[in-house]
Amino acid sequence: MTRYLVAIHRAHDYDPSTEDEAMGREISALNVEMVEAGVRAFVGGLQPTSRAKSLRLGPGGQVLVTDGPYLETKEYVGGFWVLETAGLDEALEWGRRAAIACKAHVEVRPFH
Repeated sequence: MTRYLVAIHRAHDYDPSTEDEAMGREISALNVEMVEAGVRAFVGGLQPTSRAKSLRLGPGGQVLVTDGPYLETKEYVGGFWVLETAGLDEALEWGRRAAIACKAHVEVRPFH
């Protein structure tokens, strides 16, 4: 079994209050199906980037802590699954279903 990250990407100004009950039910049903299929290793939703802290290695080995995300982008990872699947095709199928349930762009990437 190979582990894959299935990451949900959201616009930087995404408002989670726009998610309706139907979307919540779709995501919950997908989580149940992943557990029943034995592929879900971990799942997590993330707070908005305004809650992030970034750590950067500065001069002399000092670590600098700043508010906000590490990268300034138009999209950010809003949540993710770590799946254990037989291969890429299966991971992509779960990613397709995640894109539908979350109504968002999804990235599927294998772990080393």
